[in-house]
Amino acid sequence: MLTKELITQISEQTGSTKKRTEELLNATTSVIVENLLNGKNVILQGLGSFEVKTKNARTIVHPKTGERTAVPAKQQIVFKPTASSKNDFK
Repeated sequence: MLTKELITQISEQTGSTKKRTEELLNATTSVIVENLLNGKNVILQGLGSFEVKTKNARTIVHPKTGERTAVPAKQQIVFKPTASSKNDFK
């Protein structure tokens, strides 16, 4: 689903304008990203949680040449669905 489709569906369900819905969605996204950048987890009740995890540095090997390359550690956003939302997809 594209952002425009999400905005349309939310505005139809809430009776709000598309412009206002887009503003609220952008503000929500900004708040989530800001909290993740500050090291805080974000939990959306009934949906799941977002958190930042650190992936360790590692060495990879190119399958054809056998060349080894170092991959540095990095941070990654992880989403964990709640148990109830997992059950909805069974």
